[in-house]
Order: sequence, then structure tokens, then C-alpha cells
Amino acid sequence: MHAFTLLATVAAPAQKIGQHAPSTPGIGGALVGLILVLGLILGLAWLLKRLPGAGLGIRPSEQLRVVSMLSVGAKERVMVIEVGKEQLLIGVSAGGITALHTLPEPLVVAPAPTMPNFAELLAKRLRKES
Repeated sequence: MHAFTLLATVAAPAQKIGQHAPSTPGIGGALVGLILVLGLILGLAWLLKRLPGAGLGIRPSEQLRVVSMLSVGAKERVMVIEVGKEQLLIGVSAGGITALHTLPEPLVVAPAPTMPNFAELLAKRLRKES
């Protein structure tokens, strides 16, 4: 009888290896997952824009602005800032910020110089060289 059971086990069909393992998602499942992740990112970005104070101070302030700045060293600057209607001269260094002076009259901010058109400058330069 022992030979009969051995013959029966040999003759039995072999089971596939990994037949019980879960199948991997197809391209459709991967696309659905990608769309869900992108939607989540866009939804969170929209939510951060709508929540007050969520910008963590990144938004420009209407009450505080830099009027002028001058670099006086590798990590040192002198700045004129406007706080409300008042302008302050401050020193900024690696060690901290120091109020140097309160300006009695506000500085007049000169308009930024307009840069000439690059195409015009190039054409002018090429005419001079030829």
C-alpha cells in the first residue's frame, strides 16, 4: 500500500507556486491612484490658500514693508522699513536686529529704473560692430 500512496502523490497535479498571492493592480488601478494623489495635493493647496494665517507669514504685509536696503558686510545690512506711517532705520546682522534711528520724515522712494529691451540693445550693438 505504501507504493500506491507514493504513486498517487506523484500523479496528482502540481499546484502553481504563488497562486494565492494577491494580483497586482493593472494600469487602470495605477491611473486611479495617481489621479487620487494629484487631487489630494490640489485640494490641500486650495485649502491652504483659503485658510487665514495658513501662509505662515509668507504673504506680503500691508503694514510692514522694506523701503531701502544696503549691504555693509557679508551678513550685515542696514535697512529702512516702513511700519504703518513711520519709517525706521535698522541694522540687521547675524547676531540680531537693532533699531538705529526713527526717521522724522519718510524717505522718498525713487521709481525703479526701467531696463531697456534686450532685442533693441542687441540690434544696436550689432550695428556698431558691423
